[in-house]
Amino acid sequence: MLEHGGRLRAAAAHYGIPLADWLDLSTGINPSPWPLPPLPASVWQRLPEEEDGLEAAAASCYGNANLLPVAGSQAAIQLLPTLLPRAVIACLSPLYAEHPQAWQNAGHRLRMLDGKLSRALAAATPYVLLCNPNNPTASRHSRDVLIDAARRLNQRGGWLIVDEAFIDPTPEDSVADLAGTADAPRLIVLRSLGKFFGLAGARVGFVLGAPDLLHQLRERIGPWTISGPARAVARMALADRDWQLATRAHLLAAGRRLHGLLAGLGEVRSTALFATLRSTETMNIHQTLAGIGILTRHFAQHGLLRLGLPGNEGEWHRLSVGLRSIPRPPTDAQQGDSHADS
Repeated sequence: MLEHGGRLRAAAAHYGIPLADWLDLSTGINPSPWPLPPLPASVWQRLPEEEDGLEAAAASCYGNANLLPVAGSQAAIQLLPTLLPRAVIACLSPLYAEHPQAWQNAGHRLRMLDGKLSRALAAATPYVLLCNPNNPTASRHSRDVLIDAARRLNQRGGWLIVDEAFIDPTPEDSVADLAGTADAPRLIVLRSLGKFFGLAGARVGFVLGAPDLLHQLRERIGPWTISGPARAVARMALADRDWQLATRAHLLAAGRRLHGLLAGLGEVRSTALFATLRSTETMNIHQTLAGIGILTRHFAQHGLLRLGLPGNEGEWHRLSVGLRSIPRPPTDAQQGDSHADS
């Protein structure tokens, strides 16, 4: 099992800080989730049924009816590699670690390439996999660039797999509407309600792609992959366009605010749901914040520290105070003064 964010109980035990006293910024999940309504008793008492409107709501939201609901995108991540012939897959690295592990476990050979799509396309591998925006680096690719990549891969019989778990705040960058269509028949897109909607516990995601591939995936997963209550909640959340519009504006502003708080500690890249710091001091920053009950996600191998959004003004203040306690690296001017003094 790979390590993930959100392991709050382990952090509480390690640092000796009670669970209730932590500010968990380790996951990138929207801290202001879609508001859950009361659910009818029938969704708990009956087996889930596909004719409940979930697929139609998702098709309307994503602009594409070529989709299959799954129990979180994790279910698709693990099963998709088993449906395609074993070959070499180029993964734009670093990325969500479950992806390369699943492809490797299914017998594919990995080429971990440093974040450059042009390099992956030039490598002439049958499959190219990326996250957009990328988790954890926060880098992103434009819609036009991905459409061109899908076209080029399709010309040589290859597949482009795009994980769009963090793209909901900027839907104009998505290519979900093209997945499995005549314009992009070998494009596969993963979406999830976990991050933007803040409904990670519901375990609802979608695979968008070619109908024959979705049929194979459906057969492999089996019936009732998503519970009745989760289907009901997902259908209503996907249809709530007013909430989505307001939430996008709120998250984009919050992402800029978080970016600003981290400025001066190193190189910062951000999305609307998280910011990532690159620095030689990320371990020290991670441990310093953890020592005062603020949990972040440290990627030691890559020198990255990812922080999600605080949920209210009190949490923003707590993070701001914690970050101010961390020494800033000297600026070029300060380093010049130091050299002059010596």
